[in-house]
Amino acid sequence: MPELPDITVYYEAIAERVRGRVLEEVRLASPFFVRSFDPPLASVKGRRVDGIERLGKRIVFVLDGNLFLVLHLMIAGRLRWLPPKAKIPGKIGLAALDFESGALAVTEASTKKRASLHVVAGREGLATFARGGLEVLDADLAAFREVLARESHTLKRSLTDPRLFSGIGNAYSDEILHRAQLSPVKLSRTLTDEESARLYAATREILVEWTARLRAEVAASRSRWPENVTAFRDGMAVHGRYKQPCPRCGGPVQRIRYAENETNYCPACQTGGKLLADRALSRLLHGDWPKTLEEMEEYKAERTVPSKPGRR
Repeated sequence: MPELPDITVYYEAIAERVRGRVLEEVRLASPFFVRSFDPPLASVKGRRVDGIERLGKRIVFVLDGNLFLVLHLMIAGRLRWLPPKAKIPGKIGLAALDFESGALAVTEASTKKRASLHVVAGREGLATFARGGLEVLDADLAAFREVLARESHTLKRSLTDPRLFSGIGNAYSDEILHRAQLSPVKLSRTLTDEESARLYAATREILVEWTARLRAEVAASRSRWPENVTAFRDGMAVHGRYKQPCPRCGGPVQRIRYAENETNYCPACQTGGKLLADRALSRLLHGDWPKTLEEMEEYKAERTVPSKPGRR
């Protein structure tokens, strides 16, 4: 799912192209993409775009006449900038927003169509989409600590809960926790003052650094458009880097998998060398789940069947 750095470069690129321009038409390839009916989608036709905003992980088109288009890309939604009136891309296309300057196409490379568009009247209506999460880049340490202690959750869950923190998801939470050298399963209310300050600093650093990196990528690209919005990027320390060396200590990055989510971490840097149980495997191993990397290697070695002579 595009997170704060990705959404930031998206809305900046959109604003550069459509602010002050008229939304001529919204073409739909999938009628299920629009999740509201009042005001009707037809009411946005011919409206001027007065601004582009971010609301958590949503992109908001501020239209004249006190109307708003609220776009949520969810996990697999992406945006493309195409020539005016260009055809909506094949099987993955959901819609296109037409402007004189070009067409903003919304795609979703998933069979589960979760991306959505809402037409909203008034700021009061827009406020119903706010999840209440803290904007960490606008907050001080005291506010961060207050939110962190509001509920007792694992740090991974706390960081990715939009009711607690805004714009942080699976990818950047892994990077934040690695930078802070904290376990993803440590409970939020058990942090010391030093640990919470470290987490606050790491959160701000990761979001600022990656936003700057993505802006630089866009500026250097021929299209000056965010073409490569992905949760897995070169330069990430642990996210998507299972079994690869940790850039800090060189040890192998490990993971926890649950449903559609995956948490990556470095045992040496974050959990005191302890392996966190991967639910997909620990259900099979029960009490035999290895507790350390050394035990994991021993477990693998014991279950390696030597090849018979002459066999390949």
